[in-house]
Amino acid sequence: QVQLVESGGGLVQAGGSLRLSCAASGSIFSFDAMGWYRQAPGKQRELVATAPSGGSIKYADYVKGRFTISRSIAKNAVYLQMNSLKPEDTAVYYCSAHSSYSSDFGGAHDYWGQGTQVTVAS
Repeated sequence: QVQLVESGGGLVQAGGSLRLSCAASGSIFSFDAMGWYRQAPGKQRELVATAPSGGSIKYADYVKGRFTISRSIAKNAVYLQMNSLKPEDTAVYYCSAHSSYSSDFGGAHDYWGQGTQVTVAS
């Protein structure tokens, strides 16, 4: 069973930086895409950035120029460097990985990590 584990969240002052990491275990295959989503309490989970294997990196407009996603396909890992953090960036950040075929589920499947809390103080 594939598992994703995020790390690197924490409390930071506005304007500060954090680097999130996500490592996959339980699989040696490469995911079709890995990315980061975030969810604030009472709000819908939203895309932060995604790095497809065969496509261009995508960023949400609100993080362009501030966040940088990087990915190691070989290591099934993805990272998110967050700079110039704002209070509105406060959320639980989730790592996501998409597989076009999962033997565990018999088809395409999106895997999710447990999330890591990012809190940006004013």
